[in-house]
Amino acid sequence: MNRFERISVWGFRRLQDLELKLGPLCVLIGANGGGKTSLLDVFSLLAASASGRLLEKISQLGGLTTLMTLDRAERMCFDLRAAIPGDGLAYHLEILPTGPAYTILEEDLIQQRFPCDTKPATHILSRRVSSYALLGGEQTVTRNPLETCLSQIPLLPREADEFRSRLASSTYYHVLNVEARAPVRLPQPLRPATLPGRDGEDLVSCLFYLREANRDRFEAVEDALHAAFPTFERLDFPPVAAGTLAMTWKDAGFSHPFFMHQLSEGMLRFLWLATLLQSPGLTAVTLLDEPEVSLHPELLHLLAGLMREASARTQLIVATHADRLVRFLEPSEVVTFDLSEDGMAKATPADELDLEAWLKDYTLDEVWRMGRMGGRA
Repeated sequence: MNRFERISVWGFRRLQDLELKLGPLCVLIGANGGGKTSLLDVFSLLAASASGRLLEKISQLGGLTTLMTLDRAERMCFDLRAAIPGDGLAYHLEILPTGPAYTILEEDLIQQRFPCDTKPATHILSRRVSSYALLGGEQTVTRNPLETCLSQIPLLPREADEFRSRLASSTYYHVLNVEARAPVRLPQPLRPATLPGRDGEDLVSCLFYLREANRDRFEAVEDALHAAFPTFERLDFPPVAAGTLAMTWKDAGFSHPFFMHQLSEGMLRFLWLATLLQSPGLTAVTLLDEPEVSLHPELLHLLAGLMREASARTQLIVATHADRLVRFLEPSEVVTFDLSEDGMAKATPADELDLEAWLKDYTLDEVWRMGRMGGRA
């Protein structure tokens, strides 16, 4: 299956009526409160709905009524489209608040065959209000009316099952916690790990695994560290107890290595980001919120390169306020978020703006700072 190619949202916070084309790398820019993080939350919510955790996720986000567009929406709707060879899949989900809970009003997964004028669409699953759903035209019963049919029907056609798996695997990474007792600063149990973890709880295991089983990717992480920190020499993994490893950072200027609790916030966050973006376990969609936090502006060109390389293996959606990061991106990789006169978010891909003349004399971040792309406070 190819990547998700378009998302539409109605009635979610400031995303009262938003439609956005999605590319391999989609970097969202704009002022605070403009809807960037809300879009990441929408993907996180849809991922939870595909894995049977819709109720849990809605509760985590504060409840359905707090998520809905104030004074404008009575329900929330989502459309997500993905391309498959020769066809397309479209998923529709509509949710209505009902007292302290909610009702799933509509749910559809449709396979649209191309060309559309000669091949009619096929409804793979369809649900209206009740816990009954039609799967391939036959009625089936879902166990939990508060969860989607997509998450509860065990046997789906291959393309639909892959759609569900890709959506459910979507992973949201907030700013890494680097406080004194944060998991990323402590020795960690050695276990199989192909990702460093949302809080860096598997960073040591992931890097150790890469060194032992995927040397090219481990060396790519170390190459990124060499480029970012010229005195960096290597990472080592001294054992501290049975089944527990520490990780050290050898610097050319010091005779003894640094342990993780001795590294600066920026060093830790860049190490975690480089590991994440080189990880073989990247999910189908990776959501990153403000990856530039604590990073020196000169490191952002390295981060942009890491993100672009990773977008060949995961669909990467990033929210950022860093104009310096935008300098190293292409217009096709950037989406600006603005607020309309009524306070609702609108999203505009930068490659749909008339920027060609401006980019002859200015870099993309300079064009943004001058207000020619929108996305400013």
